[in-house]
Amino acid sequence: MIVEPKTKGFICTTAHPRGCEKNVLDDIKYFEAQKKLEMPGIKNALVVGASTGYGLASALGASFSLGAKVTAVALEKNAQKDRGRTASAGMYSLAAYQKEAGGRQLYLKTIIGDAFAHRTKEKVCEIIKGAGEPIDMVVYSIAAPIRLDPDTGERHSSVLKPIGKEYSSKAIDLSSFKLSEITIQPATEGEIKSTAKVMGGEDLELWVSALSKNDLLKDGAMILSYSYIGPPITHAIYQNGSIGAAKAHLKATSDRLSGLYGVSSHVSINKAVVTQSSAAIPVLPLYISILFKLMKEKGLHEDCAQQIFRLFEKLRDKDRKDLADGNGFIRMDDFEMLESVQKEVARRWEMADGENLADLADLDGYKRDFLKLFGFGAEGVDYGEDVEIEVDLERLGILNLAD
Repeated sequence: MIVEPKTKGFICTTAHPRGCEKNVLDDIKYFEAQKKLEMPGIKNALVVGASTGYGLASALGASFSLGAKVTAVALEKNAQKDRGRTASAGMYSLAAYQKEAGGRQLYLKTIIGDAFAHRTKEKVCEIIKGAGEPIDMVVYSIAAPIRLDPDTGERHSSVLKPIGKEYSSKAIDLSSFKLSEITIQPATEGEIKSTAKVMGGEDLELWVSALSKNDLLKDGAMILSYSYIGPPITHAIYQNGSIGAAKAHLKATSDRLSGLYGVSSHVSINKAVVTQSSAAIPVLPLYISILFKLMKEKGLHEDCAQQIFRLFEKLRDKDRKDLADGNGFIRMDDFEMLESVQKEVARRWEMADGENLADLADLDGYKRDFLKLFGFGAEGVDYGEDVEIEVDLERLGILNLAD
């Protein structure tokens, strides 16, 4: 099948297997080009949400920078050849990761399954127990639109809405990449609670509890989860909105885990990047486009792999006094939040209109990064060539619990 990008707003309904593979190979090349990180306490890592963005970069970093054995969990879809539907980008990325790890004799066990489900946790624990060594690092990187409560079966949906009052702002229409105005009504109490159910810390604690009950969690194990704060111009829709409330729940849960389970639990505040999740958040595509242009001008820009490598560098010494800020967050957004950067971003934000947007923001860069998420625009890939769209999970040794 010849695969072309088919986009609608912040969604691309196709993915290119060779383009996604090239992205993974590029990240592996980056990690392998860096000095190998010596973290003696990190030998066995579990990455939940390992197929895209910071989760995928964390898994790749654990394998190719730390030399750790990795168990990777993600919910992705394989191709439906009879309907002409490609697999998801995450599926192609995990397939490439599994192939490259195997070629280097690195331990990687990939499980396709619903991370929220008890069945997935039970099977993962069974696999880890069979491998014979406890987990000493858990990375939790889930960004999901829905969650089925594993006990009640109730369906919870996450929403991206302000709290208390409606929100109006400039934004980019991702269909045309032109400036627009948006107005979003405030979340209801039910929507706020439902978003916390999906994006809060409840499932993270269920994972840690499952590992602990099965004696699969090493004493003092590192627990990492990811969040975002951003500047004041995004706070109404993010930090002070429904998703921010969920992330506050995640932080409170993370703090509690350290005392309950004898682990070292941290929330890392990462830099804004183009992901499927951030593309769905009103205001962020415009903010990111302006931010990236400025950070590239200043030589401060980092992608997911670069950000995670720098995070792992910080974590080599868990006792370093500057690891976390006064609120207990690891601040990997430090370059983004520099006063000189944010002052100029705010100035450009105020100036932006339909006439000067292309001069103030990196629209072309955002488009490239967005399409790259789905494997399009990669150098050296022949997009006119017929490609196999179905991933042979059995041949690769990837366990599929999603059927």
